[in-house]
Amino acid sequence: MNINVLSSSSPRGLVNFPANFPILRTGMKAILVIIVLIIGCLAANGQGNPLSRYSHMGGGGGKDSLQHRKDDTISVNFRFLDSSRLQKLDSEVYNFYLRYPLPPTYVDFGNLGTESHDLIFHPFMKPGWDGGWHALDPYVFTVEGSRFYNTTKPYSELGYLLGSHSEQMIDLVHTQNITRNWNAFFEYRLVSSPGTFGNQNTTHNNYRFSSWYQSNNKRYQAFLLLLGSKLIAAESAGIQNVAYMDSIGFSDRYNIPTNIGNPNVYNVINNPFAGASSVTTGSYYTTGTFMLRQQYDIIGLKDSIVNDSVVIPLFYPKFRAEQTISYSTYHQRFNDQQPAPAYYTQKLNFISVPDTVNLSDLWHNLTNDFSLYSFPDSKNSQQFLKAGISFQTMNGTYDAGERSLFNLFLHGEYRNKTRNKKWDIEAFGNFYLSGFNSGDYNAYISLKRQISKNLGFLQVGFENVNRTVSMAWSTESSFGFGVPANNFFNKENIIHLFGSYDQPKLQLNLTANYYLVTNFPYFYDYYLAGQESNPFNVLIISADKRFALTRHLIFRAQAFVQKVAGNSPVNIPLFVTHGQIGYEGKLGFKNLVIAFGVEFRYFSPYTADGYSPVIGQFYTQKETTIAEQLPDITAYLNFRIRSFVAYFRTENLNTAQVNQANGFGFSNNNFVAPLYPNAGLKIRLGIYWSFVN
Repeated sequence: MNINVLSSSSPRGLVNFPANFPILRTGMKAILVIIVLIIGCLAANGQGNPLSRYSHMGGGGGKDSLQHRKDDTISVNFRFLDSSRLQKLDSEVYNFYLRYPLPPTYVDFGNLGTESHDLIFHPFMKPGWDGGWHALDPYVFTVEGSRFYNTTKPYSELGYLLGSHSEQMIDLVHTQNITRNWNAFFEYRLVSSPGTFGNQNTTHNNYRFSSWYQSNNKRYQAFLLLLGSKLIAAESAGIQNVAYMDSIGFSDRYNIPTNIGNPNVYNVINNPFAGASSVTTGSYYTTGTFMLRQQYDIIGLKDSIVNDSVVIPLFYPKFRAEQTISYSTYHQRFNDQQPAPAYYTQKLNFISVPDTVNLSDLWHNLTNDFSLYSFPDSKNSQQFLKAGISFQTMNGTYDAGERSLFNLFLHGEYRNKTRNKKWDIEAFGNFYLSGFNSGDYNAYISLKRQISKNLGFLQVGFENVNRTVSMAWSTESSFGFGVPANNFFNKENIIHLFGSYDQPKLQLNLTANYYLVTNFPYFYDYYLAGQESNPFNVLIISADKRFALTRHLIFRAQAFVQKVAGNSPVNIPLFVTHGQIGYEGKLGFKNLVIAFGVEFRYFSPYTADGYSPVIGQFYTQKETTIAEQLPDITAYLNFRIRSFVAYFRTENLNTAQVNQANGFGFSNNNFVAPLYPNAGLKIRLGIYWSFVN
């Protein structure tokens, strides 16, 4: 794609010379801040420095974590709800994606907080009720991703990410033990970004509170979780014409006409707390969950240890009872206060267009579960049998009415990580006995074996899911106006075979995934719902490898090859790769851990899914092929000095272009979906600081 260099007269021109000077000044300021921080922190060799207590966090470019408490140090452990394995905080410096919501294989619409999807095929594989709105999933706080902490001292993290065009992300984390056996944790995240193109502004607010309590005799424990996500994303439906990308008249990308939306809201969206008032055309997704899980060990073995003349009681369970109650809300809305008649009549087949388009689905789900555990080996809490029964009620409110549903389902699980750590077995399943999702089920089994210390680990597994299609494919849904009135969707069935080989000494991981899919639901032609009844296959083979070119010059590469066989509405690129090459080390300084170099991502040409903002869904299309002219290229500089971490990135360097008429600029944008170009040059500076109170 030949794109003319952008005009230097653009007031918001951050993509060419001389309009590039503001972003260059921002970049120079960021570099100066980094230099000052490095000099200041390196000048302090740890003597009398309040940060010296964190010196144990240092290390090379590999994995690193907070170590066990020694006098003035701190021990921070956490676990996830459905795992009893304690983990440490990870402080890898080279990996920017530890702090960023989107994994590297995801693509969005060029702005932080916009809808996104994975370039790698990952079908939705959960039985039971589902709303069907997943375009903003990476920005949603979930129960599965929530941590429960235990710490010897109060611990806090402060993170701030600043990017081009007023992009910002704030992370606040605090955890502390109220007593030795009772911890409280709080997290807040704000994402706010006006975007490079018009009608792409986003404002996301997330909060999470968790608490983990254990009784003094270790027989009772409780997990409390309260979380919520309020996501607001303006919608553009893409630019009106790809040719505008080549026009000097649209050197400021924000001025390119979009299919829907009002571009005149730029002046009010700089306030990240403006919320819905800053979006005249957009999607609103709000979800919240309250969960309380209580466990009591009915039968077990008592024990104790003596530490500094203090007797610490222990209890090894043999038989455990568990009760979990959870209440969740899911609210999907679309609002267009100034609808464009041409888009709604031509793309969505509206007979007439109202003054305002409002669509809303709201669901309240209450689930009560009772489970029993048996521990065959009292000294190994990683081996257990679990069986339970759950009752769920769901109440939905649409624009056209209401509906009440229920589910009754059984579930079971077996886990065993042997004490010699050579075998790791996991098996679980759910079966819906009655209710709305009657007949849904899933079955999963995974076997992992350490072949030897030299040869590494081998894992194989099987998974099968039979599920009712999501509520977005229902004629009752406010968003289901493209669902045929007399159409009945059969249950989707997916068989998943997988295997992996992990060789730690070679730092190599090989994986293979095979999917057999039947009755796959999808959308097409912007809003119409369909289902592919014929089975089709998807095979994905991937490799992840770390190469030490020299002692400190490291090359990391991740590659995926995926192929679809059979009549399928699935669109995926044949080849996807992501990697980085750069320096990782200390540059001779005691307190510095630094990584700098170049990061890249590339995917082969394919007919990428389009996005329909009104129904909030990606839809299949066969007309437009998306091809990256050059890989997405990023230059990065990351470093850690004790408890301080900084990331400096210059992204989309691949958009650089020389034009005889207008000189040099960053205007050679790649596309990520039909009518959705990626952003041009972006500069990001992120800082993260941890504190011990």
